[in-house]
Amino acid sequence: MNHKTLPGKTYPLGARVEGDGVNFCLYSKHAHKIELLLFKDAQAGQPHEVIELEQTYHYWHIWVKGIGSGQIYGYRVHGDFKPEEGLRFDPSKVLLDPYAHGVVGQENYDRNLAKRYGQDNCYHALKSVVIDMRKYNWGDDDYPRIPLASTVIYEMHVGGFTRRDNSGVAPKKRGTYAGLIEKIPYLKKLGVTAVELLPVHQFDERDVIKEDLENYWGYDTVSFFAPHRGYSSDPSILGPVNEFRDMVKALHKAGIEVILDVVFNHTAEGNEAGPTLNFKGIDNPTYYILEEDLVHYKNYSGCGNTFKANHPVCNNLIIDALRFWVSEMHVDGFRFDLASILGRDIEGEPEMISSVLDHIETDPVLAGTKLIAEAWDAAGLYQVGHFVNFGDWFGEWNGPFRDDVRRFVRGEGKTVKPLAARFLSSSDIYTKPDREPNHSIHFVTCHDGFTLHDLVSYDKKHNEANGEENRDGANDNYSWNCGVEGYTDDPKIINLRIRQMKNLWLILLLAQGTPMMLMGDEVARSQNGNNNAYCQNNELSWFNWDDVNKNSGLLRYVQKTVGLIQHLEIFQQEQILKTYENDHEPYLVWHGTRLFNPDFTESSHSIAFTLHHPQAQEFLYGVFNAYWEGIDFDLPQAPHGKQLRCVIDTYNDSPHDFQDLDNAPVVNGHRYYVRDRSCILLMAK
Repeated sequence: MNHKTLPGKTYPLGARVEGDGVNFCLYSKHAHKIELLLFKDAQAGQPHEVIELEQTYHYWHIWVKGIGSGQIYGYRVHGDFKPEEGLRFDPSKVLLDPYAHGVVGQENYDRNLAKRYGQDNCYHALKSVVIDMRKYNWGDDDYPRIPLASTVIYEMHVGGFTRRDNSGVAPKKRGTYAGLIEKIPYLKKLGVTAVELLPVHQFDERDVIKEDLENYWGYDTVSFFAPHRGYSSDPSILGPVNEFRDMVKALHKAGIEVILDVVFNHTAEGNEAGPTLNFKGIDNPTYYILEEDLVHYKNYSGCGNTFKANHPVCNNLIIDALRFWVSEMHVDGFRFDLASILGRDIEGEPEMISSVLDHIETDPVLAGTKLIAEAWDAAGLYQVGHFVNFGDWFGEWNGPFRDDVRRFVRGEGKTVKPLAARFLSSSDIYTKPDREPNHSIHFVTCHDGFTLHDLVSYDKKHNEANGEENRDGANDNYSWNCGVEGYTDDPKIINLRIRQMKNLWLILLLAQGTPMMLMGDEVARSQNGNNNAYCQNNELSWFNWDDVNKNSGLLRYVQKTVGLIQHLEIFQQEQILKTYENDHEPYLVWHGTRLFNPDFTESSHSIAFTLHHPQAQEFLYGVFNAYWEGIDFDLPQAPHGKQLRCVIDTYNDSPHDFQDLDNAPVVNGHRYYVRDRSCILLMAK
C-alpha cells in the first residue's frame, strides 16, 4: 500500500499527528537524500513502504496520510562517507528520529552490526514510534512546586528499586515505573519530597565493555524524548509513555516531585569506532564536537564523544526535549549530567556565556522547575561555585561537601574548618551575597561511588566484576573500613560502622542546603565495595528489601531525623544563617569544648554549635566528635523556662539513638560527655 503524501512542514521536528496523517521532519545540512521507512511491526526485517522526503533548506519533511499514533518508522540518510571531512553517512543503516517519543526493536537490536559500515541492519535496528501525546487524561494533576528549603531528594534507579524478588511487587511490575508506584508509601514514610531518577531517556543497554554485562545506569542516550522501554511493565507500543505518566501522576498525588537526570553531554554512539544509531548518520558534524582532523571526536564526557550543545540545532533540540518532559510528561526538574560541557562552545572551549544554558534559564516553559548542575566534566573543567550560567536558577551538586564531610568523619586532621564552611552552605565557595543557600545540593554518596555502607566498610574499591581489572572507578574515596576490609562478624566493628553511618546522616541532614540521599543508604545497602556499578544490572545494584527489616534501626533513625528537619523552621531558611547571637533572626554560633571558642586548628577533630530561631522558639545544641576518644563539652544555657533534652546520640543503639523530644532524657549540669566518634543533638523544651 502506498500512502498519499503531501510535502509537509518544516516545523515541528519529529513526527506529529496532524489531521488524518502524520507530519515528519528531520534536520540534516549535508545529506543528499533522506528516505522515510514505514514498518508494520517492530520485528519487521524490511519496511513495507519507503517514502522520499522533500527538502526546504536543511530541513527534510513529508506528510503521510492514513497513518497515526503507533506507526513504527525509521530513516535512511544518503550522503558522503568522508570521515576526513567529518561526514559519516551510511544509507545501509536504519536511523532513529532524534525527536521520537517511543523506541522499539530492543529484542533484535545488534549494537555491533550498527558499527559496520555498509552492512544493512534493518532487522537489527532500533526503530522510532509515532505517539500522539494528546491522548492521556492527566485529571487534576499539578506540579507540587516544593521550595528548595523544604526539599529532600532521593536519588534512585527506577529499575533497581523494585527489581528484586523480595520487593513485594508482582513479577510483571518489578523494575518498572508501575513497580515504583507501589512503593510510594515507603518513600512517603522516609520523608523524601523529590525523587531524582537516574536516566529514563531511552538508552543503549548494550553499551558496555564486556558482552555478558548490561549498561545499568543509563548514561548512554539514544533518544532524548522517549521514556526507556525497559522500565515499562506494559509491552504495548504506547506502554512506556503512558506508564511513565501514571508514575508521575501518582508521585504528585503523594506530594513528591520528579527530577530527571538528563544526559545532554554525549550519546550512545561513542567515538569513531562506535555505532551509527541516529546523529552520526544524520549529520555528524552538526551534532558532535570533532577534533581538528575531523575523523576523531573530542571527548570531554569520558564516554567517547561530546554533543555539540551550543550549535543552534542542538541547542533547540535540548530546549525542545526539556519542554517536552515538563509540558507533556509533567516532570518537575532536571539534574544535568556533566553540565560544564554545556558551557563549552562548538569548538569545545569553555565560554563565559553559554547560549544553551542561558536559554534554559530564561525559557518560560521551564519556569518554576528545579535545575541542578553537576558542575564539572571528564576533561578537568570544574566549576562548583562558579558554574557558567545566566542567573541564579541552577543549583549545583556540592562535591566539596561530599569530600570534606567524609574526611572529617573518618578522622582526618585539618577538616574542622572546611566542615564548618560546608555546614553553612559553603559560603566560601558560593560567594554571591544574595545566593539562596539551598542551591547547594548536599550529598555524601550518589550513584557514582561507594554506597554509605561501603564508605565505612572498604578502604579500597573492588570493581573486578566490571571487567576492567579494577582500573575503573574513583581511587580517592575518603573511605575507612573501620578496621576490617569488607564483611565482618565482629560486633565492635559492626557497631562502629553503624555509628559512622549515623554520623554522616546527621551532618548531611542538619547542614544548611538541600540534602540528597542515595537509594538504599537508609537501610545500609551494599555493593560489596564496587564503586562504579554502571554495568551491574543485577542484585549487586538492586535495592534489597530484606534490608528494611534487617537494618530497621538505621531506617528508623533516618526517618526520624528527616522528620525533625522538616518540622523545624530553623531548617527551612532561604537565607544563610547569621553567625552571631541576636534576638531577631535565626542564627548559628560555633563552639569548641568551651562555649564560643571553636577549635579550627589542624589537630582538631570536633566542633559544637548552637542553632536558635527566636521567633519560632527553637533552640538546639549539637556536637560532631570525630575523635577516637570521648570529649567533654560545655553546655549552653537553655532559653528561660526550658531544659535541654538529648534527642540524638549516635553512640546509642536504636531506638535510643533518636528519642522524640517529649520523651528525650533531660540533660543536667554544665558539661556533656560526647563519646568517641559520635554526634549528639540536644533540644530545648
